Amino acid sequence: MFDQKNIQQAIDTLKQQFGERLSTSSSVRQQHGHTTTRISNQPPDAVIFAKTTDEVSAILRVCNQTSCPAIAFGTGSSLEGHVNAPFGGVSIDMSSFDKVLTVNHEDLDATVQPGVTREDLNTYLRDTGLFFPIDPGANASIGGMAATRASGTNAVRYGTMKDNVLGMEIVLADGRTIRTGGRSRKSAAGYDLTRLMVGSEGTLGIITELTLRLHSIPDKIAGGICSFPTIRAACNAVIETIQLGIPIARLEMLDPLHVRACNAYSQLNLPEKPLLLVEFHGTSDSVEDDAARFSDICDDHSPSPFHWSDNPDERKKLWKARHDALWAAYALIPGATGFATDVCVPISKLADCIEDTITDIEAAGLTAPIVGHVGDGNFHVLPLAMPDDIDMHHKISEFSGRLTARSLKLGGTCTGEHGIGQGKSIYLRDEMGEAVEIMNDIKTAFDPKNILNPGKIF
Repeated sequence: MFDQKNIQQAIDTLKQQFGERLSTSSSVRQQHGHTTTRISNQPPDAVIFAKTTDEVSAILRVCNQTSCPAIAFGTGSSLEGHVNAPFGGVSIDMSSFDKVLTVNHEDLDATVQPGVTREDLNTYLRDTGLFFPIDPGANASIGGMAATRASGTNAVRYGTMKDNVLGMEIVLADGRTIRTGGRSRKSAAGYDLTRLMVGSEGTLGIITELTLRLHSIPDKIAGGICSFPTIRAACNAVIETIQLGIPIARLEMLDPLHVRACNAYSQLNLPEKPLLLVEFHGTSDSVEDDAARFSDICDDHSPSPFHWSDNPDERKKLWKARHDALWAAYALIPGATGFATDVCVPISKLADCIEDTITDIEAAGLTAPIVGHVGDGNFHVLPLAMPDDIDMHHKISEFSGRLTARSLKLGGTCTGEHGIGQGKSIYLRDEMGEAVEIMNDIKTAFDPKNILNPGKIF
């Protein structure tokens, strides 16, 4: 699909322009093909550490002229092979794009470069009374979060990246630079290219600047936990909470296996039953009212008490199981590799989907804890297997296919927040049907030579 001679020509040309900021070191290349799941590492042929929009533009002009693949790289925390280079080419490292450019306190927005991480941004904003709410768990770059349409634990209240990106500066495949959106909170001017770029996974352009919606830090934050006798009882509590309009900021669930893992890893003593963890944001009065209403719901669905606190240290203790969940899961099988996957269904179907998934896990003989952003119907499964256990890897792949089919049958999606990348591309047509052809047409219009992150989504 891509000629190695052309790729080498691009690298030679770019080496003249960038000197030591272009690396062909094996270790550097491996770092930029890294993925955080069992998807194999596919390193690029070279890595360029870009510093300005003009440099990104120059790189893409060369890559476009020589038909050389170009892959944007943020922090490498994506889960579906987004930064891999299956056809070789050039990885453009955006970590030097790490400046917060402006913060507009009155309008609750900020303009940042794509290499700024979410933790760095919130540290910068700490004394302003504002924060950026999207929290996918990893300390991902803002550009990567936009490219994969990230969401995470706060999405039930604050939405996902598509709701919090107002505008972008983007370099197209041929090196042209465009701006989409702006600082106004709404616009009816033409196609919404900002929303098109959010979630495009680096296949339509490379983001070099973003304008973000910010939110006021709440006066009061409270957190709490409650155990439930069954998955269905926990899910029914979730459904009732959402239907009654209680403004939950976070609403997470751990299945019994994940609770057991957290007990062992974090030295907790929680009942090994489905666990809901919630967080409320607001004023002192509203938080207390929300917690009381949620407690009433818990009383209807569980004999266990709802424990909550607005004390920061106590709240941290209550949420410790969730904060340590990933490492606790890996500790179930020391040395294992995780196959992180996620689906999302309408909340009315959540109990059916999770119950059937647990039955499937047990029947297949898998070790696969579940954690869910259940306030919006999204849950994650982490099947574990030793790296050399080929038979178990095959079982996990088959399980992943059944999980996706189950979600689609219930009116859901093959991915709530991980994105398509390489890992979910085989399921996209099952979900989208002929709409995939329209996506392909859009890709061709933006990138006729298919140099931008090829091998992803389609």
